[in-house]
Amino acid sequence: MSSVIPKRALELRFEGAGEALDRFEAAWIHLEEGGQLAPRRILALPDLPALLRALTPARWQLLERLAADGPLSVYALAKRLQRDYKNVHTDVVQLGALGLIERRGAAVAVPWDTVRAELRLSA
Repeated sequence: MSSVIPKRALELRFEGAGEALDRFEAAWIHLEEGGQLAPRRILALPDLPALLRALTPARWQLLERLAADGPLSVYALAKRLQRDYKNVHTDVVQLGALGLIERRGAAVAVPWDTVRAELRLSA
């Protein structure tokens, strides 16, 4: 019997270091006042151009393939995507650094069911 790893939602935000620190401070105060925090995973990027550099169409396709097929080795992923192994490996490293995929032994996987993003037109 294989163990099922529960998936989660990833919240994508555009914010600088100041906003991230403000969010941290608000959470800290909330906890000090006896409040509870629901577990959340947030990926903060400074702006839309940073998102587009980090999450290219080829990387999004990689995420979709992993979500559909489950954990795969980088080699198997490159074969399924019909892409060069070196380029897929580079994308896997970058997506791993962002927390969008994770290593599971020799394989990589998407631990998210959903990636939520809110794009605001003004600050």
